[in-house]
Amino acid sequence: MDTHADEQPQIPSASYAEGRLARAFTTALTHEDPATRARAGERVRGWRRVLSGMADGTLRIGSRTPVRGLPAWVTPEVLHGGFATGGARAGGPLLPYEAEAARKAGVPEDREALFAHCLTEEGLAELWALLDGARYEVTVPEEAALLTVAWLVRAGETEAALGLVREISPFAGTLRFTPRPSGAPAPDTGAVHRRTVAQTGAALARRGPNDAVETQREALRVWRPFADELLGHWLETAGPDHRVLDRDPGDGWHARGAALLDRYRVLAREHTRCGGHRDPKGNPGILRGALEETVAGRPLDARRLGLLRHAVASMVRKRGLPGSERHTAVRSARAAQAALPSHHDLARLVADRMSGLPQDVGATDPAALLVPVSGAEQRSSGLPAGTAVPPAIRRVVERARSAPLPVLVELGVVPSAEVMAELVPQLVAAETAGAYRDAPLRALMAANYRAFRERRSLLLLDLERQVRPEELPWVRAVSAQYRTDARVRDSAHATLRHLAEVAVDGFPGTLLPNPLVRELAVLARRAGLDAPLVEELAADIFTGTFSPKFQAAAAAAGELLEGSLYARYYGIDYAAVYVLSDEEGGRGTSRRRAARDASAFAALCRERAGGHVPDSVAGNGAVIEQSQILTTHNLATLVHRVGVAPASGWAEAARRCFVTVCRLTDRARREPRPLGTVKDAAYAWRQMLFHLSRCDGVTAAGVLARMPEETARHPAPVGALLEPALAGLRLVADGGSFAADGTADGGRARRLTGWTTTGDHWLCAGTGRAGPR
Repeated sequence: MDTHADEQPQIPSASYAEGRLARAFTTALTHEDPATRARAGERVRGWRRVLSGMADGTLRIGSRTPVRGLPAWVTPEVLHGGFATGGARAGGPLLPYEAEAARKAGVPEDREALFAHCLTEEGLAELWALLDGARYEVTVPEEAALLTVAWLVRAGETEAALGLVREISPFAGTLRFTPRPSGAPAPDTGAVHRRTVAQTGAALARRGPNDAVETQREALRVWRPFADELLGHWLETAGPDHRVLDRDPGDGWHARGAALLDRYRVLAREHTRCGGHRDPKGNPGILRGALEETVAGRPLDARRLGLLRHAVASMVRKRGLPGSERHTAVRSARAAQAALPSHHDLARLVADRMSGLPQDVGATDPAALLVPVSGAEQRSSGLPAGTAVPPAIRRVVERARSAPLPVLVELGVVPSAEVMAELVPQLVAAETAGAYRDAPLRALMAANYRAFRERRSLLLLDLERQVRPEELPWVRAVSAQYRTDARVRDSAHATLRHLAEVAVDGFPGTLLPNPLVRELAVLARRAGLDAPLVEELAADIFTGTFSPKFQAAAAAAGELLEGSLYARYYGIDYAAVYVLSDEEGGRGTSRRRAARDASAFAALCRERAGGHVPDSVAGNGAVIEQSQILTTHNLATLVHRVGVAPASGWAEAARRCFVTVCRLTDRARREPRPLGTVKDAAYAWRQMLFHLSRCDGVTAAGVLARMPEETARHPAPVGALLEPALAGLRLVADGGSFAADGTADGGRARRLTGWTTTGDHWLCAGTGRAGPR
């Protein structure tokens, strides 16, 4: 999480929880959307539980077992920032499916009775049927526990089944261990999707009218035609030069005017979106007001007569006389625009189309859902046949597209590494479960893994690590069934390389987000690779220490990058990193130091950050950034230990990184608080340097030579702001180096990093805005 520059590190404290409570309370009271208010109300109750638990000692925020009485494997209820509430996600009142199962079994409607029933002969038979048909859902990992017991019993693993029951039975009365029945088996995970058909259909069905669009539609359908009638009525009094009240309109004019005014009052009651017609200074308002005076028998004074004639002349000049060719063309175009079907009506039509598809999976053929309105649909819905589905609705439907991950990235359905990280567990679940020999067990463990990855991370201190899937009692109970042969390892390695290449090639200028790093680390362990992958650390809770894998990752980076453009640009002495690695377990080996931290590596990062960095968020950020520079934040490990290479090539990856740098620099100069954007620009710059270092000298020089062309595509200030960074890169590429303060050539060349502790960031120079500090 990012914090403002003047904030101190947020070690878990009641003040943070109180601040979040206040924000949630304000939202619950003031937000215009009822659903948002309801969600905020839930957060209010959650933060109150956090504060109460911290006060009475039942919560230990910062521990991997934060709730007194609950083991680490229980899925906790977690709020923003990793704060546990004291509740369990598998706890709470009985859900409808549990109550239905209890009634069907003829047992009391409580979890302990249902748990006991599942261990009877009848209950086990029900669980076996669910296993064989794969017609169940696991939304929290605990719901896989009794299915695992049933599998063990049928497999003859009685001792393992009894051991699992003994471990989880103390929580049988409070936690939900029974699975949810499902109407269909779990989907094939060879393809992935962002939203299910059911979720997408519900989102479309919830779309209401767009106020701005419907207001415009009312204006075109109701008030513009009425204004034309008013104009035509007044023109009956005009002479040849369209000057009104120059001739007698004849009998019935006043009566027709009174009827027009009566109809206006009816229209104003029935059509309330538009307010322009009420404006007495607008042309229609002037015409209507003058008509009211005339119909009432009051003569118009000179001022009002002048306004009336000016309004009529203006309306005729703008659109022509009512009934003229020009006026008719304008009004016909406006009428056609007003007659277009509304987006919410078309959204409901597409939702109806989706209702006939399997609901718990993605859509394999979204194009079939997005065809124009058919003749049959016109008869049933009233929407004109041939009407196209608008882009806004197409984008919603595309999120349900089910396809291989690279296809979704190429189509833009997966627009960022963060979104990709949400989908990867679907693939990793299938890969990890593939090592189990039995098909029903594979399906169960895949469902368990997917549910586990919905578990929110806890705020942890003292280098504690998050709970892993293999720590769950039901996963441990079937560990003997897990194969670790060469075929399994090779498959995991191939999946790891594939996913990492999709991320690096698809989003070359973005750090791998922590959820994705965790999935890749799971595959690396399955593959038996010595591939230390590291997470991005939060500057506001950093305590100054790193785990040993950071040091190992830096050593792996040195093996790949020693003497490269990357190493020379950042002034890295990889020999010093090797010394640390040799002291603590051996360079290039799989040995690891038994200690919980890498204090010498932390000291090196602090020294590279300037030595005496302040104890602040900015100081922490500078130290963390040096760890990312030394480790390349996983790029070197993935290339050197896994074999990753982007399909588009290193030069293209570097070019796209620089495009990202330019875009972020442009955004930062326009933001009031550009902290995060400047940091992201510096991170994209670092990724670019890594990619350039993988190119041969001629190719890298070509990429560098074309950078001014890219800056020229952006607003002029972008090139000026980036010129010191580009000058520094050219300097190093030509064999030069920076001074100790990261500058050269009298400050005209600078090393670009994201954090500063000595004032405003130079990338924000001249913008009047502060960068990361």
